[in-house]
Amino acid sequence: MLPQRLKKTITENPKKVANLVDLVNLPSTVREFVGQSQISRLGCFMRVWSYIKQNNLQDPNNKNIVNCDEKLRSILLGKPRVELAELPVLIKLHFPKAPK
Repeated sequence: MLPQRLKKTITENPKKVANLVDLVNLPSTVREFVGQSQISRLGCFMRVWSYIKQNNLQDPNNKNIVNCDEKLRSILLGKPRVELAELPVLIKLHFPKAPK
């Protein structure tokens, strides 16, 4: 059962939701990180987030900061530290804009 807010978002903005879940061919750097040639933007974000959690890359003093290792840095524009709020924006850069 979906929460009411999510149902409202899906019905009002079907294209916005489709952009999150549509499969996309990935560039080589992201393909190596994810281990697949196609994935949705949401799926890619979930993989990155699980990688961060598995490797304890969150700053212990400030959980809103991610300390990037070499593998994560390869897809996050070479940044050594990233705020959690920046993650979706940096991941979105690897996904081509859908034609209107």
